[in-house]
Amino acid sequence: MPRLAWLLIPILLLPSPSRAETPEEKGLAIAVEADRRDSGWGDMQAELEMILRNRNGDESRRQLRSRSLEVKGDGDKTLIIFDAPPDVKGTAFLSHTHATRPDDQWLYLPALKRVKRISSANKSGPFMGSEFAYEDIASQEVEKYRYKYLRDEVLDGRPVFVIERYPRYRNSGYTRQVAWIDQETYRPEKVEFYDRKNALLKTLTYHDYRQYLGRYWRAHRMEMVNHQTGKSTTLLWKKIRFRTGLTDRDFDRNALKRAR
Repeated sequence: MPRLAWLLIPILLLPSPSRAETPEEKGLAIAVEADRRDSGWGDMQAELEMILRNRNGDESRRQLRSRSLEVKGDGDKTLIIFDAPPDVKGTAFLSHTHATRPDDQWLYLPALKRVKRISSANKSGPFMGSEFAYEDIASQEVEKYRYKYLRDEVLDGRPVFVIERYPRYRNSGYTRQVAWIDQETYRPEKVEFYDRKNALLKTLTYHDYRQYLGRYWRAHRMEMVNHQTGKSTTLLWKKIRFRTGLTDRDFDRNALKRAR
């Protein structure tokens, strides 16, 4: 994702992950390299299925669409539209992520025919009843965290970096996150989320990666497990398309009401 120009200078002077000296330098260098490899995609559209499971394994399913726009000099913009079941049909979520200031997020509720702004104090709450929080849905800009390299590991037969990241923004629901990053592709394989008491809260795993435009890796299945409640959420990504011609107008507040 893009970053602010004034932050580019110190970042570009960082050593590569293999040459970084301190754990903090190496952790940041890994994050910056992962970000660099996933920059330049422009815009993306996809269809998704969200599967919610309670602690007994009972499932409910939702159909939704996602649109994203890469923004130069700031965080990405994302619009998510729910198509089914009927009780959530027409609900739309809009996120304007920012690198160094609080994100702007809105939710359109068709039953009330109004747009509700999500306050920064509520970003740790569950997104539409899922195990993903509102802050998980926003794009993960490098500047949102401080980093620390922990170790090298092998995960599912592949060498990975294990890094820790600490949210810089106020009202985060997490004290820290531990991420497993593939050493060859720099794509995330697993993330552990620790709550405000520093207890393990959730684990997110990425599956069925596919490459687009000869460069960009996207997981077609994401599994978020809440260890404290026993609930879980699966996101199945389908029909991913890049560079479809989306513009800023597709992500203004009026786009929430226009969403169909």
